[in-house]
Amino acid sequence: SPPQGYYTRRGGIGESGDFVTSPEISQVFGELIGIWYISEWIAMGKPKAFQLVELGPGRGTLTDDILRVFNQLASLLSKCDVSVHLVEVSPKLGEIQALMLTGGKVQSNPEDKSAYMKGISKTGIPIFWYRDIQDVPPGYSFYLAHEFFDALPIHKFQRTEKGWREVLVDIDPEVPDQLRFVLSPSSTPATENFIQPEETRDHVEVCPEAGVIIQRLACRIEKDGGAALVADYGHDGTKTDTFRGFQNHKLHDVLRAPGTADLTADVDFSYLRKMTQGRTATLGPIKQWEFLKNMGIDLRLQVLLQNSRDTATHEQLLHSYDMLMNPKKMGDCFNFFALLPHHRLVRPDKKQKPESKSPLPPVAGFGELLLK
Repeated sequence: SPPQGYYTRRGGIGESGDFVTSPEISQVFGELIGIWYISEWIAMGKPKAFQLVELGPGRGTLTDDILRVFNQLASLLSKCDVSVHLVEVSPKLGEIQALMLTGGKVQSNPEDKSAYMKGISKTGIPIFWYRDIQDVPPGYSFYLAHEFFDALPIHKFQRTEKGWREVLVDIDPEVPDQLRFVLSPSSTPATENFIQPEETRDHVEVCPEAGVIIQRLACRIEKDGGAALVADYGHDGTKTDTFRGFQNHKLHDVLRAPGTADLTADVDFSYLRKMTQGRTATLGPIKQWEFLKNMGIDLRLQVLLQNSRDTATHEQLLHSYDMLMNPKKMGDCFNFFALLPHHRLVRPDKKQKPESKSPLPPVAGFGELLLK
């Protein structure tokens, strides 16, 4: 809702908001993602240009950390034309991102109908803002969706003796200013279209918008090249009821005071994989701790600890590492999932006999390749 929606009104990220994201906890998180893109860019033969496209960039912290890595590796990227493209619907968050990334030096962009704002990053890279992924120009691109898909709206379905029924929101007749969940009396168009025939669960959440966006990403990667990295709460088609709200870092009744709390549902990666329709290869989902370990977080932590002089910084580094890696904290509940062109995972030497088990070219972060 443009006037009443949570992200358009407040979008409370950070310690003073309703939830904290991994980039807000540690710079290392964004740095390792930046290195992931660089390693893929090298593996793909160092194309002459790439766009970094982030969906729902929050406060811009993650892009800022990635751009710092790009700047540190400027000699490697010197012959590459890099630009940043942010897909953001919230004007308020757009302003915060502009301040974070450009120091506030942006201009609205009326002559270009697709990007509503543009600027230059503190490290000299052009940045553009869009309301929709379809407005981002085509071209070789690295896509990033960190805690993006979990914020998109879902349909909920319940299996009953009479078949599938959709879970709907209704006004409680006994308390008129309160909402309640009800089951649809009969099948709805969503029930007919969104339930997979092979579904074995009794309660299912489906996010059609996520399906559409993944299809667009898969089509773009198939046509123009690049890769997409998705990091989010999620499961591989196993969970049922995950819809919940957060306010001031505490669980919040999703039906109370709509528009004032962050609403989220775990991402069904099996659905995302299905919606690529084979246009790209997919890797994962793998747990966040595993991805970050594969990316060298332990080594990076040691360097930062050696370079920090005071106890407070030491403690902060160890605390943030624990938050990201501990399976009981963020380590297990966040997953990484990637979309790559099929040719990126094809054995380079076609002459080899199929029975000789030569390893595929490794994809950073995903360790031993488990192709799906």
